[in-house]
Amino acid sequence: MAGAAQTLLASLDSTQRAKATRVFDNDDERTDWHYIPRDRIGLPIKEMDGSQRALAHELVASGLSSRAHDRARKIMGLEKVLAQIEGDGRRFDRDEELYYLSIFGDPCDEEKVWFWRFEGHHISLNNTIVAGRLVSATPVFLGANPAQVRHGEMEGLRALKEEEEMARALLADLDGEQRAQAIIADEAPADILTGHAAYVRDQVLAAGLASGDMSAGQREMLKELAAVYVGRLPDAVAERQMEKLAGGPLDSAHFAWAGAQERGKGHYYRVQGSSFLAEYDNTQNDANHIHAVWRDLENDFGEDLLRRHYRTDHR
Repeated sequence: MAGAAQTLLASLDSTQRAKATRVFDNDDERTDWHYIPRDRIGLPIKEMDGSQRALAHELVASGLSSRAHDRARKIMGLEKVLAQIEGDGRRFDRDEELYYLSIFGDPCDEEKVWFWRFEGHHISLNNTIVAGRLVSATPVFLGANPAQVRHGEMEGLRALKEEEEMARALLADLDGEQRAQAIIADEAPADILTGHAAYVRDQVLAAGLASGDMSAGQREMLKELAAVYVGRLPDAVAERQMEKLAGGPLDSAHFAWAGAQERGKGHYYRVQGSSFLAEYDNTQNDANHIHAVWRDLENDFGEDLLRRHYRTDHR
């Protein structure tokens, strides 16, 4: 990540660099993430030349698995579909180049802390690095509108297919009593309940069906569902994360579903353990619009490890 960030920064002129960089201690900006079209800090892909765009995607790729990077590119491509559906007249254009990179702190200084974000409509990647080590890759948000493209040259594309299918498979495998526990509401919320909160506090509580009340096969399905979200992270990071989750947090996790069970109707779910949250919602645009986020309840934006770092080290 540091090498990719340094190479990108070296390619920028002074105007571009001023847009792309911030001081690390600007916590209000650093934790101000969102997944809707809005004014953003950072340098947009649109204002880069071809070689700079390639370098930007090298940095983005360093924060994702290859599969997730491919998904991110598809999500960006959905902006063209939305532009065709919605036409002109929006405050924020549907534009696959309106994705922004911002770098907080100095990636050249391996003894200090730095952070980078890549963000635009339906993508928000947030990576915190302390003393040359990635300590937080969350929140990591991916969305898809349309969730399934129904017309045009991209017809049939489902950028976040696994997020829906794995949850449906688990729900379908539950018996009547288990399903009654898992379904927490007949109507799905209009969006993920945690929204764009910097840190998840008490916006949601563990609810639904406990892992301990599932069969061994269902617990494996729950693990596979969590792995869909963890699998967004770079492979080595994801592997360590799954090992950590399998060591306890998944054993006490809950699976909660809200809304319709039928396809094509609004639905919501979350998988929540003591240290993590996967939250998904598909209700907007006639239930063809997905929001799905992976959160570290203890260490989003490196909160916990930064606190320890500041207690023991000097910047």
